[in-house]
Amino acid sequence: MVLRRILPLLVLVAVAAACGDDAGEPETLRLMAHNSFAGSVSEETFAPFTEATGISVEMIAAGDAGSMVNQAALSKDNPLADLLFGVDDTFLSRALDEEIFAPYQSRLLDSVEPGLIPDTDLVTPIDYGDVCLNYDKAFFADTPVTELDQLREPDVARALTVEHPATSSPGLAFLLATIDEYGEEGWGEFWSDLREGGVNVAPDWDTAYYNDFTRYGGDSSLVVSYASSPPAEVIFATEPLDEAPTGVIEAGCYRQVEYAGVLAGTEYPEAAAELIDYMLSVRFQETIPLTWFVFPVNTDAELPTEFVDHTIVPDDPARLDPATIAENRDRWIDEWVAVMEG
Repeated sequence: MVLRRILPLLVLVAVAAACGDDAGEPETLRLMAHNSFAGSVSEETFAPFTEATGISVEMIAAGDAGSMVNQAALSKDNPLADLLFGVDDTFLSRALDEEIFAPYQSRLLDSVEPGLIPDTDLVTPIDYGDVCLNYDKAFFADTPVTELDQLREPDVARALTVEHPATSSPGLAFLLATIDEYGEEGWGEFWSDLREGGVNVAPDWDTAYYNDFTRYGGDSSLVVSYASSPPAEVIFATEPLDEAPTGVIEAGCYRQVEYAGVLAGTEYPEAAAELIDYMLSVRFQETIPLTWFVFPVNTDAELPTEFVDHTIVPDDPARLDPATIAENRDRWIDEWVAVMEG
């Protein structure tokens, strides 16, 4: 059960008053987001915000993160929404280069872990997730890998499924983790060793996890997934579980941070900023783990017990600068394809 702290509605009302109404308060704010977020929004998601302000929230589902940024860029002179949520590090530089956001610095940033705050006032961190190797405990009594080099061993490589980085977000994240680990001079050799060892490549996470992972009848007892996957196994188990049947390996974890931003050109920048503040509030942040299976960025938000008992938060996950990713992403993917399929 999520341990919720109640954010008094008076706080939201005070924020609404502080934002002012130079353009008039809208009846509805349009929030553009990727499908995985929009698909889990319910009538209750933004109900406290609406109760406090009188402003309803209309969701605009815009495909994956890349498609969403493209739509926002193409429509920036006549924006389709008032704010955007779900751009992560892999597409942040593209969004910033397209100048789709208006400046805004949330009053709640002091509650966010400093390492998650970007070096710009154009976007606000809302959640984060760690892409990590998962292992099936039925095949391993203890963590089978403590460093990435162990994956080079044929017996380990044959037990591993990864996702294609051109078609899968976790696949790209794991590729970035290996680039962070081995650098430009070494990551290609690492992947060449995995290919020679017999690593399996899946087109997407669903196929990797629910088809190729031994947990669901596949042949791979190691799979690139998420740090939140073991809690999900417990939460969605048909029979109650005292322990997650899968575990997280810290080696090779890559942290993805998702941001929200006020779209430049909106008629209601103050109200859009107010909604970002609500998404950063403890009340909203504590709904994040069990709704979207990622982690809140507000350090005052309490995690549900499943996220405390059945997973780990990596101490030092890999992260690359968004500008570096934007500059090299396509080349890295092409080089990966050449190594793995050439």
